[in-house]
Amino acid sequence: MQFLSDNSAPVHPKVWDAMHAADANDTPYDGDGHSRALDEKFGALFGRECTVLWVATGTAANCLALATMVQPHGGVVCHREAHIEMDEGGAPGFFLHGAKLILCDGESAKLTPDTIRAAIDPIRDDVHQVQPHAISITQASEYGCVYAPDEVRAISDLAKERDLGFHMDGARFANAVAYLGLPPGEVTQGVDALSFGCVKNGAMSAEAIVFFDGSLADVARYRRKRAGHLQSKGRFLAAQLHAMLDGDLWLENARAANAAAQEIASACGARLMHPVQANELFVRCTPQERETLRDQGFGFYDWGADAARFVTAWDAREEDAVALSKAIAVL
Repeated sequence: MQFLSDNSAPVHPKVWDAMHAADANDTPYDGDGHSRALDEKFGALFGRECTVLWVATGTAANCLALATMVQPHGGVVCHREAHIEMDEGGAPGFFLHGAKLILCDGESAKLTPDTIRAAIDPIRDDVHQVQPHAISITQASEYGCVYAPDEVRAISDLAKERDLGFHMDGARFANAVAYLGLPPGEVTQGVDALSFGCVKNGAMSAEAIVFFDGSLADVARYRRKRAGHLQSKGRFLAAQLHAMLDGDLWLENARAANAAAQEIASACGARLMHPVQANELFVRCTPQERETLRDQGFGFYDWGADAARFVTAWDAREEDAVALSKAIAVL
């Protein structure tokens, strides 16, 4: 009964089917029919024109998107718990050629205009200090909390006011949209580029960078090639993205993961460290309590000395979620 990570989940059968169907001669790189159809398909999803590039990893999606907005002498404003700060092994500095991450605080790993201003207002406007060039938020956040549309718009307004790019790390974007129950276009108002996560949600090796500013996509094509992420058989990545969007599989999978998380959360009460709005739970547990849960067959990560992180995935079995809920209730 594994709740380690949604990265551990299997590939959805419909994704495998789509990849098999794409296993035929076609134009290499991103000239194939599957890749060329992505702009229109995502445009219909978001209700506005966009340009979509596939890459194999979320790290590449985040960093290539930001590299179109940030010069080497600039900086990216993000939460100090952001994935680009904590879990990407220095990749932002590598892809952005030394650009700095400007770290902010914020409850539940979320930014607000006030916390952003607190980080950037003290920066002098001169060549001796790193100037902010972009803002990056994570939807859902690293603590599984969701930005409402008005929160996104408030940050977007600040970005426009300060002439900053606006990037959204959507590794769990599907879970956020499933929680909000709103069209995805309403959740991305004012965003310049979105890393649309699929690997955590049932894909095998495909993420989408959705550019709402076409000029950024023109730059990203060259950077993707230079970074070694222009795969010669790109149709297999594009096919995965199509499979995720067909019939709203991306939302179906996210809803299943979110429902399992809510089942577990129902037993946690005051143990919860953050609201459960997507598919991650951060639960106060002593070392002895964690050992008790592992002895019962539950897999999860420790989160510091006195907490555990549980992550549900698209294939979460209801009986496993119920079992964990009952086990936590009697700790």
